[in-house]
Amino acid sequence: MTVLLVLFTFTAFLLIDHFRSRRAVAPMQVAAPKHDALPRLQPALVGGFEVPENLRYHPGHTWALSESPSLVRVGMDDFASKLTGKVESITLPQRGQWIRQGQKMCTIHRDGCAVDMVSPIEGSVSDINQALVEDPKLALRDPYGEGWLMTVQAPDAKTSFRNLLGGALARWWTEESASRLQRRMPMAFAGALAQDGGVAMNDLSAQIPDQEWLPLAKEFFLS
Repeated sequence: MTVLLVLFTFTAFLLIDHFRSRRAVAPMQVAAPKHDALPRLQPALVGGFEVPENLRYHPGHTWALSESPSLVRVGMDDFASKLTGKVESITLPQRGQWIRQGQKMCTIHRDGCAVDMVSPIEGSVSDINQALVEDPKLALRDPYGEGWLMTVQAPDAKTSFRNLLGGALARWWTEESASRLQRRMPMAFAGALAQDGGVAMNDLSAQIPDQEWLPLAKEFFLS
């Protein structure tokens, strides 16, 4: 029920953002190329988690970055990396495999558990991060840099990006996720999530009992 309520709220905000965008088509067209021009903006810090302004986000806590009109780099966001914590391996799709927006993109394995993450984009996998396969902790140490997951050839990338969160909506979603996680685990997260603008601890999962981690991860990753 909580997930449905959150998704309903997200949809409402997305519709508001869509209609705002239609009334301001020219500014959006001018700003779009800045994805490539500014790939390393200083991330905003929201609820203790980094939210770079130059990315677009899926509510399942994955991100997308346009590198050309049809090539998109994707990965997991800072919230996902900190909630995942210790990871044994990450199973990525094969090159050439077609992935759909909002459906399974990869699988994270830890402590004998497996949880899927959903794709922020639709298209054909053009490349995977082989360094990440060999060292999955890259996704935790540097989720927006060396820990990227894959690149995707997205023939209709523009449509996919319209369904993602950016700017104020992305910050709102991250803040809501942090607050919801804290409400779910109030005692375990005492001091773990920043209340004063600081950074959340790297391994939030260490504060969660093992039997409760998988349901939480599936809830927040929408898998």
